Formats: sequence, C-alpha cells, structure tokens
Amino acid sequence: MSVRFAAQSGDFEVPEAQKVKKWVAEVVKRRDRQVGNINYLFCDDEYLLQVNRQYLQHDTYTDIITFDYVAGGLISGDIMISTERVGENAAKYGVPFERELHRVVIHGVLHLLGQGDKSDDEAREMRRQEDEALALWDALFHEERKS
Repeated sequence: MSVRFAAQSGDFEVPEAQKVKKWVAEVVKRRDRQVGNINYLFCDDEYLLQVNRQYLQHDTYTDIITFDYVAGGLISGDIMISTERVGENAAKYGVPFERELHRVVIHGVLHLLGQGDKSDDEAREMRRQEDEALALWDALFHEERKS
C-alpha cells in the first residue's frame, strides 16, 4: 500500500515528495479510509490529451485524469497530471506552482474518495474540499498559506 510518483519524461520530480505522500495519506485517513495503491504520473499536455482521447473520448486538454480502482475502504487509482497545465493554471490564478500542484494532486484523491465535479454544486464542493485539504497541508507542515 503506497503513494508512488513517476514522470513521463523522467525529468520531473515532485517537490517535497515525502511530505506530499504523508499529506495524501492523512487526507484519506481523515475520511476513515486506507491508502491502497495510488500512482501518480506527471506528464505533458500532449501525453494527457492522448489519454483523454483514447480512454475518455474527450478531445480536450486537461490538468488531471483519474482512474478509480477503489475497493471498499481501500483507496486506489492512477492519477495523471499535466505539469504544463498546472504551470499555466498557477500563472493564471496567481499562485505558486507548488500550491497549484498540491491542489491538483489532492483533486485526484478527492475523486477517489467519491467527490465529483461535473455539476456546479459538485464543483463548488470539490473546491471547498480542496481548500480544506490545503489548509491541512499548511497545518501539518507549518507553512504560511501562499495563495
């Protein structure tokens, strides 16, 4: 049972990877669930676009795709994140890259925990839960909020 990180091109490393793994596990634990195998693949826009076309029949760029393998209380899945899209969104919203990366990392976990984001209400609730998880990051690692 673990949280693992890999990069499509091999040149991306998750900043503070051990802290991120601990944080993900804590978010899952606080929902009375257990981490199974959560695999992150960090990739570029074109790679994620191909996955989006092939598996979801969507011809659009996205920052994240989550494949859910949850079984009961064991939270497992493959989460693919476009680091290019994260960087663009960070600039667009005026937040540091790492903060936006954390938001997207936990977004995938929240999907695995059952939170949708298709309707406006679901999207608002997803954002609220992301913000709650980011506040937990700040509390766990005693950082001032950088957003």
